[in-house]
Amino acid sequence: MDSDSEDETVYLLEKRRILTEGLFRLPYDLIAYLERAAVHSELGYPDLAAGDSYRALLLCDECANEGFEYHEDALETLRLRAADGFPPVLRSPGTAHADLAGGVEALTIDGDQDQRTLQVISAASARCYRNLSISLLLCGCLKSAFEFCSRGLAAKPEDEELLQAMEYIENMAKRRLKVDEVEINDLPDTGLVRREIYPWNDHEPNRFSQETLDFLNGQLAEVAPKCEVKVTELPTLLESASNTDDYGIIPTNKQLGLFAKADIEPGETVLFEFSLLAANNRLKESLCDACSSELPPLGENTEVVGCPECDDIMFCNEDCLRRAQEAYHPAVCDKDIDTVAKDPNPREKPFALYLLLLSRSLAMAATQEVHPLELTEVKYIWGDFLPSSANAVSLSPNAPPPPIWTLPFSFQYNISGPLHVLEKMDIDIFTSLAEYDLWIFNTLYSKFRGTASARVNKRNGHPEVAAVHPLWSLANHDCNPNVQWEWGGRMKLWCREKRIGDVPGGIKAGEEILNHYCDIDLKVQDRREWAQGSLGGWCMCERCRTEAAEEKAQATNGTSEEKLVNGYAEEGA
Repeated sequence: MDSDSEDETVYLLEKRRILTEGLFRLPYDLIAYLERAAVHSELGYPDLAAGDSYRALLLCDECANEGFEYHEDALETLRLRAADGFPPVLRSPGTAHADLAGGVEALTIDGDQDQRTLQVISAASARCYRNLSISLLLCGCLKSAFEFCSRGLAAKPEDEELLQAMEYIENMAKRRLKVDEVEINDLPDTGLVRREIYPWNDHEPNRFSQETLDFLNGQLAEVAPKCEVKVTELPTLLESASNTDDYGIIPTNKQLGLFAKADIEPGETVLFEFSLLAANNRLKESLCDACSSELPPLGENTEVVGCPECDDIMFCNEDCLRRAQEAYHPAVCDKDIDTVAKDPNPREKPFALYLLLLSRSLAMAATQEVHPLELTEVKYIWGDFLPSSANAVSLSPNAPPPPIWTLPFSFQYNISGPLHVLEKMDIDIFTSLAEYDLWIFNTLYSKFRGTASARVNKRNGHPEVAAVHPLWSLANHDCNPNVQWEWGGRMKLWCREKRIGDVPGGIKAGEEILNHYCDIDLKVQDRREWAQGSLGGWCMCERCRTEAAEEKAQATNGTSEEKLVNGYAEEGA
């Protein structure tokens, strides 16, 4: 990044800080949300711009509808912002003021205050639709972009920005789907966005400090007494297949890892961990609400208990009920939240599970009155983040290709879904911005995608239960692991009897505990594609590099032999 770009970034980050602090003081300020959306766009965060624009759109609805929950607060704030004239952020490019009716009726800022306020609401609503259309398009969420653009055009059929946005959306859809005509239900609605520790995120700990190591080792003493966490070097995940498979030395990065303090025998338990950060997507199934384990059979001496205040919320025993009441349940008790993201379309099940994990973390934060990123269950997890500079899109005419963003993103699961959950929990989504901003949701998703474990339904093979075990996740992934795991209410990690290639198991004191996050029976290409989606890059463990190099050599030899045969054939002809 050149010095001019750095100066511009510093200026925009300071502007973002000022706008965010302004929203803390005036939480129903839809103009400030649109101003912050513009800054997020300039910084290269179209997802955050979409999140701000959606909150602004909700506030437009609040202003326009008497009887809505935040109507008075939102309207009073808008009148305050419009008192000095038409807000610049609502002006269309190249005009002195906004156009309220697609070139038919220009906005006036004189005259009756109520009329002026209605005009500002109309212009703000149009700006929201334009922002959402373009921002979601840039994120790759074409269906949601199409829907918001259509809604905007229904209100302003001749709006030039919206008409142009619709053309962009349709052209992108045709290229991605390789079709001549676009059907809205065929449009992809999941894209990729930046996966990073945001420049303003001051909740991430120094994961390599002695204080952090002491804290984590104190927790490990209870669940993995033969293990300790230490700082280690891991192969750097790459964006795609690379010639570094052939190199003896590859790029590395510093991370935390789990190491044996004493010899561990084959079959011996390494770790046994309980976590309340768990969720299931099955509606009305016999699973414990706290730990998602199968409930014991009901009967005269059953240990199963229910919440006294909720219908159909069951726990496998009094201990799980107690833990739930202390950690998360008061925030969702009798709030009709148990149906959210349940029994989704099979294609949506992984996304629904991540939303449910996010919902559980939000309930934990509300119950424990801490910031979501300060929860012990997530604070020390690494989300496979990239530096902000590596994610930035250069505006230089000589810029290299844009970066490959790696965090899956959709309007439903990253924006509207979490806000719906918060509203179900009776949390004001505007006054609680400091705890529940979109970048916080994205940070949690980044951490979950690299560390959450899942159980599949044995009947259909679909993922239905997921959990985050923060101490288990300290054991780094390797496609030739020395441990294996099983999760059934508690996460159990034990030493493998044999490793890949029938190598005898066993872990010596000082050796690293090597876990596996994917099916190690998959071929190297499939394993690496899994790592790209979950960890943000291609796996570069020794086994992957060796097998990839072997496949490449075989392919090269096969091509050479084919050329040789073809050459003789041509000569013979």
